[in-house]
Amino acid sequence: MTPDQYLYGILSREAVDTSATSPALAVRQTLMPLLNEWAGAMLRGVYPSGSFAKQTSNRSGTDIDLFVSLSNQTTESLKEIYTKLFNRLGEKGYAPKKQNVSLNIRVNGFDVDLVPAKHQGGNGEYHSLYRRRADTWTQTNVNTHISKVSASGRTSEIRVIKLWRNQHQLDFPSFYLELAIIEALSGARGSLSDNVWKAFGYLAGNFANARFVDPANTNNVISDDLSATERAAIKAAAVRALATTNWNQIVV
Repeated sequence: MTPDQYLYGILSREAVDTSATSPALAVRQTLMPLLNEWAGAMLRGVYPSGSFAKQTSNRSGTDIDLFVSLSNQTTESLKEIYTKLFNRLGEKGYAPKKQNVSLNIRVNGFDVDLVPAKHQGGNGEYHSLYRRRADTWTQTNVNTHISKVSASGRTSEIRVIKLWRNQHQLDFPSFYLELAIIEALSGARGSLSDNVWKAFGYLAGNFANARFVDPANTNNVISDDLSATERAAIKAAAVRALATTNWNQIVV
């Protein structure tokens, strides 16, 4: 078996149904009564975002991210919105887990990340989100994120690196990872295995000191989401990957 055959076999096993009839999408309808009750007239909409929408998700990762868009007329602060949704989910028996900008719950066997955000107003899709780790807020456009990644031509390589991240228990936020791999493979024309190997070379080299900004808001420095120690852990893991003699020592 060639390295490419091995990696494509893993990606086939980890394939996620992102079609309109995807079972994961059905959780949106399950949650709509709760979200409508919680937000009332302030709810603009709930739609897929994150890895699911970018075509970079894996079956063994989070099943779906749902972006919860609230009107700019919402009076609560972003922190209050985040906290109140957390409390309401708990009241309904979902046992939510706080993440950086999202709340993770299990719904009908699916792993779901809810991202509450307040619309900035106007015709665009700019939103403000609460960032729990820094106890601050940021402005961004999730549609820009989706377009940047899904049109990159690097979704297969990103999926392999995400599996490696999860299997080696690395703290590496998905959008940060996606931007890093797109940068690592700029201009690359190799096979899947060649490109993934090149991505490891980047993670083991320039990555730790590289600055990544949100393509929808350059004031939002994505690389600040990890400390120097956390970036060093990713670098060390990539160095170990490059020292292996078989792909099954890297990702399975």
